[in-house]
Amino acid sequence: MRGKGIHYDTGTFPNGDTSRPLFDADAVARDMQVIVEDLHCTAIRITGGDPDRIETTARHAAAVGLEVWFSPFPCEMTDEQMLPYFADCAERAERLRHDGAEVVLVTGCELSLFARGYLPGDTFNERIPVLAGPDREAALRPIPQKVNAFLGDVVRTVRPLFAGPVSYASCPLDGVDWSPFDIIGLDAFRGLRNAATYRDDLRKEFAHGKPVAIMEVGCCTFRGAGDYGGSGWYMAMEPPDGVTLKRDLLRDENEQVHYIDDLMPIFEEEGVDSVFWFSFAGYGTPHRLSGPDPDLASYGIVKILDEHSDYPADARTYPDMPWEPKEAFHALANRYQALKQQEASDQQ
Repeated sequence: MRGKGIHYDTGTFPNGDTSRPLFDADAVARDMQVIVEDLHCTAIRITGGDPDRIETTARHAAAVGLEVWFSPFPCEMTDEQMLPYFADCAERAERLRHDGAEVVLVTGCELSLFARGYLPGDTFNERIPVLAGPDREAALRPIPQKVNAFLGDVVRTVRPLFAGPVSYASCPLDGVDWSPFDIIGLDAFRGLRNAATYRDDLRKEFAHGKPVAIMEVGCCTFRGAGDYGGSGWYMAMEPPDGVTLKRDLLRDENEQVHYIDDLMPIFEEEGVDSVFWFSFAGYGTPHRLSGPDPDLASYGIVKILDEHSDYPADARTYPDMPWEPKEAFHALANRYQALKQQEASDQQ
């Protein structure tokens, strides 16, 4: 596995809300140091809606030697709005590459869900229920044609501006034609729905003859979250509002560890090029020691400490940071360290 990575959110804007209200460049630089030295990553996928934030984070990542997957993540935008946005990001990524960083440009994420014009609904929250509604099949049928037509325009736009490899972070609904891309990018969450075919589905992607990257994979922090994969955040909420946390959830950090232990061997055995565990932190879902704990619905391998939390000072691993590692942080770090040691041994 060439790229031992983590997904890092600089702030995305589904429904017009931000997933990361506060962004401190000094804290980001410290995060990058921890990600290299303690998490043992060699690559990072940096996502967000603000190109300035992505570029700032990317430069801090490159400074500590991480391969940067520059990943603009537009939400609630139309195709017409996204083309100049991707062009701007391609120019930024090329400047970073020209300055000596290893850079991959990722041209968006799950457009069928997060952009306007693919599923009915002007916002993400309006589009998600369509997937479980009576009109699901009719709504999904035209998506691959629409997605591929637009992605073709995107690649033609960014190629003259960016000289490095280009990819895209896809979900199964997108039905991507990978011929314009250099790297196949999969948001490859496993749940009960696809557990029986998960390895076979992954193996099929290698038939394109291109490197395969897992752009997102992970689960939430409540018991049983691994059964839901990418929809765990939604299953953690009371229906029908999808906002209020369920009261009967049990905190279980080992749920994420089991998920890592189950899937990492598959990725290694099948020859995946790079993996980006989702995610480093859920900035909008802080951990609280009393009352409802939003971190249960977080995919983060660190827990963001609530500003009013009385988390004991003598229990802090990183006293200078507003987060604490979860068990998944240590599990992933151990796996990445072992892979690096094995690679070093093989080269001797």
